[in-house]
Amino acid sequence: MTVSLDSPPRGNAEGRQRLQRTAGRIAGFVGKMARNPLTAIGGSIILLLLIVAIFAPWIAPYNPLVQDLDSALLPPNATHWFGTDEFGRDIFSRLVYGSRITLYIVLLVSLTVGPMGLLLGVCAGYFGGKVDMVLMRVTDIFISFPSLVLALAFVAALGPGLEHVVIAITLTAWPPIARLARAETLSLRQADFISAVRLQGASSVRVLWRHVVPLCLPSVIIRITMNMAGIILTAAGLGFLGLGAQPPEPEWGAMISSGRTYMMECWWVVTIPGLAILINSLAFNFLGDGLRDILDPRSE
Repeated sequence: MTVSLDSPPRGNAEGRQRLQRTAGRIAGFVGKMARNPLTAIGGSIILLLLIVAIFAPWIAPYNPLVQDLDSALLPPNATHWFGTDEFGRDIFSRLVYGSRITLYIVLLVSLTVGPMGLLLGVCAGYFGGKVDMVLMRVTDIFISFPSLVLALAFVAALGPGLEHVVIAITLTAWPPIARLARAETLSLRQADFISAVRLQGASSVRVLWRHVVPLCLPSVIIRITMNMAGIILTAAGLGFLGLGAQPPEPEWGAMISSGRTYMMECWWVVTIPGLAILINSLAFNFLGDGLRDILDPRSE
C-alpha cells in the first residue's frame, strides 16, 4: 500500500469541508436575516448592545457611581450627552454600564429557562399519563398568575438583589416554554420515524435526546428570543420598585424610579432610560420574528 506524499491527509480534507459547510450555513442564515429589514434592525441593535456592554469602561466617559452635586440635573449638552441625574452622575455613562446588568439578567434567565422548560415539556408530552398530568397541572398553577405579580411575590420572599431577580423571573418564565415543548412532542410522539427508532431498541432517553429535543429546539429558541423583551420589562419593573439592583448600581428601571420626582422639570432623567428599555425590547421582538420566519418550516 502506497501513500502519495502530495495528497493531503483525508482527515484534514474532511475537516476543511465541514468548516466550509458550517460557514456556508452561517452565511446563508445571516443572509436570510439581512433580507428582512426589521430583523436586521433588531439584530444590529442587539449586537450594538453587546458591544457597549463588553467595552463599557472604554465607552463611558465618566464613572457611573461618582457623584458631583455641582453638576446635578444638567440638561443634555456637549459635556454630558444625555444630561445628569439628581446626584450629578452622567446618564450616558450609567446607561452604558446598565447594559451589562440588563444583559446579565436576560442571558442568565434565558440559559436557565430554556433547558428547564424544554426538559419538562418533552417529558410531559412523551411519557403522557400521570407524568403529563402532574407536570401540566404545576405549569397551569404558574401560568394562572400574571408573571410580574408572581415575580414580585418571589422577590418579596427571597429579598431584593440581582440574583434573586434572576431566580424570580426564571420561575415565572418557564411555563410557556414547557407548554410549547409539550405540544411539539405530542405531534412527534406518534411519528413513523420515532416508531422505527423504538423498534430498533432505542431507550426513551435516547429517543428524547437524539430525536425529539433537536426537533423542538427551533421553536423553543424562537420563544425564548421573543420572551427576552418581557424579561427586560419585568427586570425593569422590579428595579423600579426597588427590588432589583440596589443603589447606586445603574440599572435602567432603578434610574427611572430615582428620577421620577424630577420628571416634569428634567425630562431627560426618566425619558432616556425609558427609551433604552423600549428600543432594546423592540429589538428582541424584531429578532424573534425574524428567527421564526427562518427556523419555523411552517412559516414558509
